Amino acid sequence: MTRFARIAYTDSVRAVQERNGSAQAMRRHLAADADGEGAGTGGADADGRPDPLGPAEQQFIAERDGFYLATVGDTGWPYIQHRGGPPGFLHVLDAHTLAFADVRGNRQFITTGNLRHDDRAALFLMDYANLARLKLYGHCTWHDITEAPGLATRLSHPRTDGHVERVVTIRVEGYSWNCHKHITPRFTPDELEEVLQPWRDEITRLRAENEALRARVDPAGGGDG
Repeated sequence: MTRFARIAYTDSVRAVQERNGSAQAMRRHLAADADGEGAGTGGADADGRPDPLGPAEQQFIAERDGFYLATVGDTGWPYIQHRGGPPGFLHVLDAHTLAFADVRGNRQFITTGNLRHDDRAALFLMDYANLARLKLYGHCTWHDITEAPGLATRLSHPRTDGHVERVVTIRVEGYSWNCHKHITPRFTPDELEEVLQPWRDEITRLRAENEALRARVDPAGGGDG
């Protein structure tokens, strides 16, 4: 996560790390860089090449049914928006690029407006069931579907239900797997169904077995009457 660290570990962050005794441990995230020294100032002009997404990251992203997207407005205030859809709606186009079809929402356009001011964004992807989370830095580009019909077609399956207003590409700069501590396990209906179905099948089998035994003990079905 060299690139992620060089963006995130600004001078202010490094100062807090020094004060709290974690600076030495955090330096290993920077040491892997070719030129090694210094944290950089973050943003698009930070030194270093983008971190390519490996097979584990690409699979994790493709399996998510939602993510949180953070942007910053003209006044410096951050804003976080949720995007959701069927697993795979956030497409991995290649090791450096993600994309999704953005559908009509509440018509506030806060995220869209923020990205006109500054295309930098942060993504937070959660796997609550398996206590895993992935953080990404990237640059977002918005395209009208008439401007990128080929990309719109590529992103149409799967995608979020609703009227597609634009397609969004994210050029990934860096990523980091976050600590799993303090993640509260949560499960989707499909995840619960996968766990519960074998138990339902077993209950059905036992009920049928009980009925067969009951019929063998009392073939006439007369009961106690």
